[in-house]
Amino acid sequence: MNDQAAIRDAFETAMEMARDLGRDRLGIVGYGVIELFGADGSLKLARPFANQITDVGDLYYTQQAVAGIPPVNGTGAATKVTGMQIGSGVTAVAKSGAGGGMVTFLAGQAFDATYPQVNNLGAGLGVEAVYKTTYAAAVGTGTVNEATITNGTIGSTQGASTTLARILTGAITKAAGDSLAITWRHKFLG
Repeated sequence: MNDQAAIRDAFETAMEMARDLGRDRLGIVGYGVIELFGADGSLKLARPFANQITDVGDLYYTQQAVAGIPPVNGTGAATKVTGMQIGSGVTAVAKSGAGGGMVTFLAGQAFDATYPQVNNLGAGLGVEAVYKTTYAAAVGTGTVNEATITNGTIGSTQGASTTLARILTGAITKAAGDSLAITWRHKFLG
């Protein structure tokens, strides 16, 4: 199987996983694919995931939706998302509390240059917010077990108060020569 077919299959599996979660309180499901590439650029792993959108994520999307509509409450719009973080923690994922944020920080990274993106699926199929971050060789090496989307400082551990979404990745060994790309989608279903 070629790399593109493996990635496509992983995205299909991830979407099925997201469907099994049901809708979050705001009609949002989150899913994506983690890709691990060797030093030679070959695909070593394509792992699908479905994620928990945290209480902070629910609040973030609601604040963004109403930010430009007067009257704006005293807090205004939420701080924009800044990037992703990867870590080695294995605490169970939760809507809030210890499982709602980064547990054991390995690396933080801003989104790739053309992300985030909006993907309008049309015809009543929903709209996706698409986030992608690539951890280059020598960045975030070790055993990756968790990942988050944050609107906090990406270079240090960010807890539940700045985490929009969190996943447990399963153990992924990222060697110094490997790169790791996480493409994360939040699908809004009206």
